[in-house]
Amino acid sequence: MNVMKINILKEFHMTQIKNFTPHNITITDSDGNVLKVIEPSGLARLSVKTVPAGEIDGVPISKTVFGEPEGLPEYQKGVYYIVSQLVKTALPERKDLFVPAEVLRDEKGNIVGCKSLGL
Repeated sequence: MNVMKINILKEFHMTQIKNFTPHNITITDSDGNVLKVIEPSGLARLSVKTVPAGEIDGVPISKTVFGEPEGLPEYQKGVYYIVSQLVKTALPERKDLFVPAEVLRDEKGNIVGCKSLGL
């Protein structure tokens, strides 16, 4: 085992993973077998505001402006949160946030699970 892998394992010794998305997070293995389902225990979102940006050929144009996170608890040692990519991107300093990674989709393109949680 290389040094980087050992450090990651030590860093992520955790006691809890909490899901702060509005959906169940289904973790599967490579064959699609369900390993764990993590139900929502809260909801973290960014505040959002839509502002007018003009008009083109009689069609109003607007811009979405994302603000501060809402509903996300403060850092707590040993607790990690699954959040949306938008929330994670807005908080690069938070090392306790994960996003679903290696997503699996059904025949209609809907996400049905993931193989891992991304940093």
